[in-house]
Amino acid sequence: MGVWWIVVVAVLTHTASATVREYDWEVEYKFWQPDCIEGAVMTVNGQFPGPTIQAVAGDTIVVHLTNKLTTEGLVIHWHGIRQLGSPWADGAAGVTQCAINPGETFTYKFTVEKPGTHFYHGHYGMQRSAGLYGSLIVDVAKGQRERLRYDGEFNLLLSDWWHEPIPSQELGLSSKPMRWIGEAQSILINGRGQFNCSLAAQFSNTSLPMCTFKEGDQCAPQKLNVEPNKTYRIRLASTTALASLNLAVQGHKLVVVEADGNYITPFTTDDIDIYSGESYSVLLTTDQDPSQNYYISVGVRGRKPNTTQALTILNYVTAPASKLPSSPPPVTPRWDDFERSKNFSKKIFSAMGSPSPPKKYRKRLILLNTQNLIDGYTKWAINNVSLVTPATPYLGSVKYNLKLGFNRKSPPRSYRMDYDIMNPPPFPNTNTGNGIYVFPFNVTVDVIIQNANVLKGVVSEIHPWHLHGHDFWVLGYGDGKFKPGIDEKTYNLKNPPLRNTAILYPYGWTALRFVTDNPGVWFFHCHIEPHLHMGMGVVFAEGLNRIGKIPDEALGCGLTKQFLMNRNHN
Repeated sequence: MGVWWIVVVAVLTHTASATVREYDWEVEYKFWQPDCIEGAVMTVNGQFPGPTIQAVAGDTIVVHLTNKLTTEGLVIHWHGIRQLGSPWADGAAGVTQCAINPGETFTYKFTVEKPGTHFYHGHYGMQRSAGLYGSLIVDVAKGQRERLRYDGEFNLLLSDWWHEPIPSQELGLSSKPMRWIGEAQSILINGRGQFNCSLAAQFSNTSLPMCTFKEGDQCAPQKLNVEPNKTYRIRLASTTALASLNLAVQGHKLVVVEADGNYITPFTTDDIDIYSGESYSVLLTTDQDPSQNYYISVGVRGRKPNTTQALTILNYVTAPASKLPSSPPPVTPRWDDFERSKNFSKKIFSAMGSPSPPKKYRKRLILLNTQNLIDGYTKWAINNVSLVTPATPYLGSVKYNLKLGFNRKSPPRSYRMDYDIMNPPPFPNTNTGNGIYVFPFNVTVDVIIQNANVLKGVVSEIHPWHLHGHDFWVLGYGDGKFKPGIDEKTYNLKNPPLRNTAILYPYGWTALRFVTDNPGVWFFHCHIEPHLHMGMGVVFAEGLNRIGKIPDEALGCGLTKQFLMNRNHN
């Protein structure tokens, strides 16, 4: 790996050269053809996906966000940014701020502390599904050397796309009986896919015709133009609402070097699994026949696929850009080969020099993920509580000690250990709640997320869990039910990866560890959009007496609105 990896021994200050990067954004719907079929897409300044933010570590990002939607609130979450000192800018409606009303402008201001591959997305209702997302790339600070050696880079933002409008999807999920959204019609690469044609029709058994595009077509693939015998960094991020994905580049190996904004020990693979909320960097060396072009394929994993592979082209500039590859695209691994998926996750270790986890925890939560019913409505619940965020954002309630903002009783910290995770729940009913887990400042917390069978049939789904405001160490994975006092012995405490999103595999558990060193209130939830919509999340609060000043504009709703009016009047 020496040709790609540089050990950085010098640590240089970068605060003096930090830059303020300021943006004026307007969010509105526009008609678009992401997969060659027209639909309504949520755009930023008329772009889909939204503009890429390119910064360096230590920079301050300022985004003046204007809501030009006519009937919807709006927030944007800066996925992977810890928001140290700026919890109000995290962009989680009902947790850290009020939704921005139509016609209003709200200013986000935060610092990007370290280099990494990140993205941003809507976090109100299911606006991420509607196309509200874009990339946020942070390079090393000026004066520092990048650990990785490469000659150029590309950025691939992966997403899934439905033809059914998002309000209709939300209504179906909230109906009795539930109307499930089904599998996506298309997978998009940088907002582009092909529903009614194929880039590989000559190799396909389907009736789809070969794609032909004209100048300006919004669904035309963005080819990756490369020179022979070079090494390229490909930054990957998944904003999918539902799909777990697998990416492969025909004929080329991938060296995985970054996960969720953290360097990892490099390893080589033929393809890479990527789940909703995850980001990676891989290095690709263009060492194949330079007279040919090659497919890049993205297919569905973890769910029985009913969605065609997304395809684009790795175009060697020594070959004609119009030349199609001479052999079929890579085949996506079988969707239900979960052992293969687990083995990939278990190859990810932190890079040398990364922070090590504390050896022991002080607090622990064991969170059982179940599918349940409330008065016949299908919900997801954690320890038998389906989350409903309150009208007053948690951050305002804890900052100003508003007792009636939410239920001050903590949700259950574990579940009955005689619960049978291998079968549907014998008592399927659950309750809604809005209580939160409150931790002291600067303590070590372990979170065990435990999977189980769904309401009907013999099924346990994959859940990618994302934590706002933190990176955590992924200490380990296990099959079946977590056994306290036994399974801790299997933890990797030597070089576990630092992530902000972790995968919970079917009928298994995943163990995480983090330190409550970031005063604020932070969402922890399944990153599958319908699951969060149906209650699959919890909220952590920490260091409450250390939360700094919060702009009044972030909290102008619910009980905080009247509190701030009274305070400012006095």
